Amino acid sequence: MGLLAGIVFLAFLVEAAAGFGSMVVAMTMGALWFPVPQLLGWLVPVNLVLSVYLVLRGRSSLDWGFFLKRMLPVMALGLVGGTVIAGRAAQAAWLKPAFGVFVVGVAAWQLTRGRREGAPLSQGTRALALLGAGVLHGVYATGGPLAVFVSARELKDKAAFRATLSALWVVLNLLVLPRLVVQGEVTEKTLGTSALMLGPLALGILAGEWVHHRLDEGRFRVAVSALLLLAGGVLAAGSLTEALPR
Repeated sequence: MGLLAGIVFLAFLVEAAAGFGSMVVAMTMGALWFPVPQLLGWLVPVNLVLSVYLVLRGRSSLDWGFFLKRMLPVMALGLVGGTVIAGRAAQAAWLKPAFGVFVVGVAAWQLTRGRREGAPLSQGTRALALLGAGVLHGVYATGGPLAVFVSARELKDKAAFRATLSALWVVLNLLVLPRLVVQGEVTEKTLGTSALMLGPLALGILAGEWVHHRLDEGRFRVAVSALLLLAGGVLAAGSLTEALPR
């Protein structure tokens, strides 16, 4: 559990600081040692606790119009498709390599774009990106990178960005949890493990709040992307090697 606790601390420090990234960091690092479905069972309840905390803390900054009218409906639609995929492929061998390749692509894109947020997206591009984010959240409980791709162009205020994304994770993870319960990934035993992770979560929140208020967010995101690029590459290469016939 010490390894998992370290992953939780690092991952939730990232989300407390930036408003996103905990699940993609935790899943990428954790999948090097644990099965993806098992990680989801442990981490989704913990992520829900953090997201509720961030929503309550930043509720005055939450952009309700963008959240309820333009973001949530499209991602919820994608979530339905992702849930169907996840239900049919819960133990599929391709989950780890596919996730690793996805993380590498997102991290590389983040590093090449640096600190530029870019111009607002067209309505079609925004809808397509959010639909894809919903699908990914249904499969991996981490549609964050694509949701951030859209939100960074719509929400320029750092506090609004963090609070609005946190509200999104609360709703989507509440929708993901029943599927995890039905599949047996969330049980009394896994909730016990999740409860043990509340200590590392609290430490991650404290460190993340310090980062959020004091460090340059652009450089922080670049550092996180570099970490994801390395971990995603190791995960993809290792899981592909395991999947090859011997």
